[in-house]
Amino acid sequence: MIHTGWTFEAIKRVHERPFFELLSQAHAVHKENHDLCEVQVCTLISIKTGGCSEDCKYCSQSARYQTGIQATPLMEYEEVLRRAKIAIARGASRICLGAAWRQLRENSQFNEILKMVSGICALGAEVCCTLGMLTFEQIEKLKEAGLYAYNHNLDSSENFYKTIITTRSYQERLATLDLVEKAGVSVCCGAILGMGEEIDDRLEFLHTLSLRTPHPESVPLNKLTAVPGTPLENQPKLAIWEHLRMIATTRIVLPKATIRLSAGRDTMTKEQHALAFFAGANSIHGGGIHLTAVVPTATVDFDDEMFTLFQLKKRPAYAYTA
Repeated sequence: MIHTGWTFEAIKRVHERPFFELLSQAHAVHKENHDLCEVQVCTLISIKTGGCSEDCKYCSQSARYQTGIQATPLMEYEEVLRRAKIAIARGASRICLGAAWRQLRENSQFNEILKMVSGICALGAEVCCTLGMLTFEQIEKLKEAGLYAYNHNLDSSENFYKTIITTRSYQERLATLDLVEKAGVSVCCGAILGMGEEIDDRLEFLHTLSLRTPHPESVPLNKLTAVPGTPLENQPKLAIWEHLRMIATTRIVLPKATIRLSAGRDTMTKEQHALAFFAGANSIHGGGIHLTAVVPTATVDFDDEMFTLFQLKKRPAYAYTA
């Protein structure tokens, strides 16, 4: 049964439980709601890289920072489909299309994206997009083209968010989630851990998600990749234990959600992945790049070895569709 009446204090009590007790409870919740041996593989295709007008302090693609990332035009349809086919052949059942801009415009590029969504959908994969803010009419058109999910991260608590991003408000992000939900598109909404926030900021983020009805279908729990040239370039790495506590707490609070390991996976060992899966993570981003860092994820060979070692199976597309 999904509990929608979580208070911040109750979530904090869960997070503060002794480590093995917390992981044990999270594992039990995970077993009750998911197949323990099934993990979804997602692949991100950056269809428009660099030159973003926003000032997100963690992002290599912001035009405000000297990160060495050059702005590129929208990727050609044929190249997007080529990459999607390779990812699907390697076991990905969700393809995410990401673009580095603040807001989706109604122009020829939008028409090209609709074509991309339709083309990938025809390949049998779930299609997710992360394109910034958009209108209700745009999300409806994307849905008609075959869009399954839309990613729009809250990143952290509302208070800490203000110290990381000034070009878009927290309320604007929540409003975008409302539009996606209203259109009947699956909501993907995550956090970036390790930006200098307090533990309470992470739990406030989780509390915000817990109050949404329904809960988000997908929750990426990213670890900050400190990119040279960004204001967060010297931020210390997040301890694996903090990451695991957040995964376990999220599993308990959002029992039905798919919890995704995305940014920061390239620094995780197989043993750390095993603990993350035990604590409730059940999806990985692989075979592509992290959108805000433009660095490789863990390699395909690494992931294949891990799936074999842990006797995992790759979740097919639309497994949770009613």
